[in-house]
Amino acid sequence: MQKKKIKEWALDDRPREKLITKGATSLSNAELLAILINTGSPKGTALDVAKALLDICGNKLHQLARLSVKEIMEHKIPGIGLAKAVAIHAALSLSARKELEDKSRSQITCSRDMADFLIPHMAHLQHEVFMAIYLNSANHILHHKIISTGGLTATSVDVRVILKTALQYNAVAMVVAHNHPSGSLKPSPQDQKITESIRAAAKLMEIIMLDHIIVSDHGFFSFLDNDLLE
Repeated sequence: MQKKKIKEWALDDRPREKLITKGATSLSNAELLAILINTGSPKGTALDVAKALLDICGNKLHQLARLSVKEIMEHKIPGIGLAKAVAIHAALSLSARKELEDKSRSQITCSRDMADFLIPHMAHLQHEVFMAIYLNSANHILHHKIISTGGLTATSVDVRVILKTALQYNAVAMVVAHNHPSGSLKPSPQDQKITESIRAAAKLMEIIMLDHIIVSDHGFFSFLDNDLLE
């Protein structure tokens, strides 16, 4: 027996109409994705396509957000072409940016607050990124800047760039952070060496280095919380 198309479903069951009448919170992740996907494939509806897409990520949106357009396409899901892969990736990227904007308005009072800002920005990346986050006297985020990408070395992390940006934004404090794509949260000896170099240089310019945070899919590690900042 051939499956009914979504337009043949009862109005209350159609994802688009359900969103209009009941709001987005009443829809499952698959139903919201189905609205983005819009049309199905010869093998199923847009909802079937959405479920197949979620299946490859263990039904976890943060895993789906990690996929590039190319990686989505490589799974060869019937009903997902280039245009739909781009739309899905763009929608998830916008959601991540909105979350970052919300976090940047918040006051940073502890390492958890800082990690909540960093994780959606860095944890999903497949390459290593080193970032500096600049704060005012009330511990609100003024600016954040990617300092380097790739492996973390003394040459890739330019302390002068970090401090020049701090002065540019009149920051009184800062946090540095990087991600570990491997998932490990253990700081390396190189991580500790770079941390101390930045902290010492910042101190000379009367800028407080509050913390160095490592993030991954599994959580975060705070140098401050683990007594690794002298």
